[in-house]
Amino acid sequence: MRVGLAYGRHRLDVEVPDDATVVAPVEPAGLDDEEGAVLRALRAPLAGPPLDRLVAADGSVAVVFPDATRPMPNKTVLAPLLAELERLGAGPARVELLCATGTHQPASDAELTEMLGEEVAGRYRVHQHRADDGSHVMVGRVDGTPVLLDRRYVSSHVRLCVGLVEPHFFAGFSGGPKGVCPGLAATETVLAAHSPRRIADPGATFLRIEGNPVHDFVRAATALDPPQLSVDVTVNRRRQLTSVRAAPLPDGHADACRFVANTAVRPVRARFDVVVTTNGGHPLDRNLYQSVKGMAAAERLVRPGGTIVMAAACCDGTPTGGAFDAHLRAAGSPAELAEDGGEPSPDRWQAQVLGRVLGRAAVWLYAGGLDDAEVLRAHLRPVGDMSAAVADALAAAGPGATLAVLPEGPATVADGDGPV
Repeated sequence: MRVGLAYGRHRLDVEVPDDATVVAPVEPAGLDDEEGAVLRALRAPLAGPPLDRLVAADGSVAVVFPDATRPMPNKTVLAPLLAELERLGAGPARVELLCATGTHQPASDAELTEMLGEEVAGRYRVHQHRADDGSHVMVGRVDGTPVLLDRRYVSSHVRLCVGLVEPHFFAGFSGGPKGVCPGLAATETVLAAHSPRRIADPGATFLRIEGNPVHDFVRAATALDPPQLSVDVTVNRRRQLTSVRAAPLPDGHADACRFVANTAVRPVRARFDVVVTTNGGHPLDRNLYQSVKGMAAAERLVRPGGTIVMAAACCDGTPTGGAFDAHLRAAGSPAELAEDGGEPSPDRWQAQVLGRVLGRAAVWLYAGGLDDAEVLRAHLRPVGDMSAAVADALAAAGPGATLAVLPEGPATVADGDGPV
């Protein structure tokens, strides 16, 4: 049978045996009135005061939104939110949009326009956070580590944070507090949140928030200077809103996490010899760094010594020249990538997870944006044809080999007695 995989901006068909197990999330219907849902959440939040009681007659407003690496429908959410602020007297002169990049590269002008829409990008001040620019304020400490947040955020009279809630491979779930830390945090704070010790902890995994050392740090850091209102949304495969929640942290975010757990988690009670996965398509699979998430999703399904066959467009490359690429070049083996000792450094967390995955299974990669040398440097096997690669992996596994397919990659979390 043929299965469509999320790949880049389109789908990629792969031929698999008829007895393959396809593991896909429940596809919630999109909301009939997305703009109305956003407005209703702002005017009647799950907890705390509505937006009109937060916005005074004067004072600055910061609106934090996810960067280009997240499949967040920013245009859909920000347009009604900004219109509501303007109705309340907080127009472009008082409002600044803060792109929560964490340690990621800033978006180009064209990418920002695509994310926000021409009208918003043209009318509003947009600041893309830079973790290394020195423009941060210490708001307290977590586990002895200084928490340094973007000065623009800290100095704003009203702080609103918009986030997308989806499973996250080491923080449990995205959205909520992650928009502030690591989204607006200085490099040293991000490194502490993603330290090798935290990443290596078994609790740093999909779906777990409490007792997850990464999320515990993130939650505590954001609580030192939280947004007055966090607007957390969920989406389906078509990037349509499926729910909108507004509340001070952690209430709305926790409720959104429960909603996602009911749709994204699929029971699977076996491990498989071969697992086909993706990284959820654009923008999640824009580079190899991001695509480690899809490998981590497949890790929950593949048997020790098995094979993961992955499709990720990687249109932005590794990206070459970045910290993740440097880790790949420096490591002589997957075991070196997976080491959990030593000092934290930028992007080491992604290299560490990649090394851990490769300690369980071989990874074969189909990526139009990477040449074979780049794939090999990451300790992966280049693939030129997905269907042929699946057939080869099954043949290598021997008679009776089993196969699972994650067509949406990390948007689906396998759960059950076998994989977990």
